[in-house]
Amino acid sequence: MTGAVIDVRELSKRFGTRQVVEGLTLQVAKGEICGFLGANGSGKTTTIRMLCGLLVPDAGQGTCIGFDIIAQAALIRRHVGYMTQKFSLYEDLSVFENLDFVSRVYETPERKKVIVDIMERMGLVDRRDQLAGQLSGGWKQRLALAACVMHRPELLLLDEPTSGVDALARREFWDLIIDMAAEGLTVLVSTHYMDEAERCSRIVYLADGHIVVQGSAEEVTRQAGLVTFDGSGAGIDTVARVLRQAKGIEAAAVFGRSLHVAGTDRSAVTAALHATAGDLHWTEVEPRLEDAFIHMLSAKVGPP
Repeated sequence: MTGAVIDVRELSKRFGTRQVVEGLTLQVAKGEICGFLGANGSGKTTTIRMLCGLLVPDAGQGTCIGFDIIAQAALIRRHVGYMTQKFSLYEDLSVFENLDFVSRVYETPERKKVIVDIMERMGLVDRRDQLAGQLSGGWKQRLALAACVMHRPELLLLDEPTSGVDALARREFWDLIIDMAAEGLTVLVSTHYMDEAERCSRIVYLADGHIVVQGSAEEVTRQAGLVTFDGSGAGIDTVARVLRQAKGIEAAAVFGRSLHVAGTDRSAVTAALHATAGDLHWTEVEPRLEDAFIHMLSAKVGPP
């Protein structure tokens, strides 16, 4: 991929006897929002830390925002924004004081104006003097994002940034991300939320340190090869328990008054539905990204 903001090949990282990332090759284009999916321990955080210069890979090579990930790691750290899973700013400083501190670290020109501008964009002006430790999860998230992008990085690395915040805060956070991507910011974000993954222009699924599948949400869902049905009627809880034990059924989940069933073998799935006791009406539906994600988690898929 010519001119890729992230262009790395065959990255590997081991901690002790555990191989966390192995032979990972990834390219991310300018302005792209790339979503990292995978189970806990699949290598997402380790990959992000190698990309931003916080970890040195054991093997592999490549560039991030044009800098060599090994020889120029310090330069990468100054020119990317990295938002960790855990809130990492000073809780005993105010919103303004935290941003002022970060702007001094990055030696930001016109510091005061930049701070005011970013507070306005993130909706933090009214909380300027509030201690960071007194903010709710959603407002801490906005403050952390403001600190990450205040120095105008070319690349934003987000490691499960919306964990533990409510749905409205997540939606507003993603609106900010998409607006900045439209202005040219490149984003790599790890998430376990399927609605967030669906907002990414591309999804990369990791398992055991390998990229298993990548593409748009539609492409990833299609590659899973799932057959899915929704059932409605009386006794869906009982039917769900029976179907979870049936051959060919990978998932049988109750959503309110309907039962969502998934599997990869059409004949086995339909046979299980016909054999199941109960008087449910079944309709074949398009698989969801969540279906594909659970399928990959359940199958513990590895590299091709």
